Amino acid sequence: MSSALPLSPDDLDSVAGLKPKTFQRVALVIQYLGTHFHGWQRQARHRTVQEEIEKALESVLERPVVLFGAGRTDSGVHAAAQVAHFDVHDSAIPACRWASVLNSRLPKDILIRASVAVDADWHARFSASWRRYRYTLYTDSVPNLFVQSFTWHYYYAPLDDLLMQEALNPLLGRHHLAAFHRAGSKRAHSWVEVQDVTCQRQGPMVHVEIQASGFLYGMVRLLMGLLVEVGRGTRSPEEFTELWQAERRDQVKYAAPPQGLCLLRVGYPQSPFSPDIWFDTQPKLVLPTTAVSEHCLI
Repeated sequence: MSSALPLSPDDLDSVAGLKPKTFQRVALVIQYLGTHFHGWQRQARHRTVQEEIEKALESVLERPVVLFGAGRTDSGVHAAAQVAHFDVHDSAIPACRWASVLNSRLPKDILIRASVAVDADWHARFSASWRRYRYTLYTDSVPNLFVQSFTWHYYYAPLDDLLMQEALNPLLGRHHLAAFHRAGSKRAHSWVEVQDVTCQRQGPMVHVEIQASGFLYGMVRLLMGLLVEVGRGTRSPEEFTELWQAERRDQVKYAAPPQGLCLLRVGYPQSPFSPDIWFDTQPKLVLPTTAVSEHCLI
């Protein structure tokens, strides 16, 4: 496991003297700021996280390398502990050093927190048992530059976090959530096992966390767009539940903006990483509530 410090000349010398291994599968814990990325998955003519890391790998190994992620994030969405793996052949670099090797070649909006060797049949996506996302709303009427890249500034109406939690509770369990499934997905069905849902207010911040076995394309942002209607009182928790149970995708009209969403962590039956590497690495923003001002607001 690596603390992901930059690779020094001494490190390069020590790696150069090692005997290459025939095959090794390496798992990574990855953080990225999604602001300037067109999502995780490699795409033609767009900057993506997968492409940037694959380019860094190719620059070291001098051949194309495919990176397999635990899940895909949309354009503008952040990740605090995304997990991915790649296979390397005939390389002298130990698995625990790949974090340092890659960090010295990656842009500043991607960071590899750790790298570790895993079994040949371990898979970042298919071995995962759950993923957890956090969505953060900033409800103060006064804008704040230092939170706007990580929150939805929702100040149009007060939000009742207790009503939002009430609306979320029936989602627990295995459900067909086609109402929160964006068009364009290649997934054949909309079944999702939701394992945990929480809505907590801390001053002007409202944090919504959802954990599930997997997520539909655009699911959390569509869900949040509807959930704020419950929070502001224009839709009841019962209406919220009836809508997704009836698969009324036509009634889910708005997706929450991407910058408030973060892939918080990915869970495995036996995680190859220690908890301090992947558990709650996105800090929760804490601010005092500002008194309502009569001045013009942006």
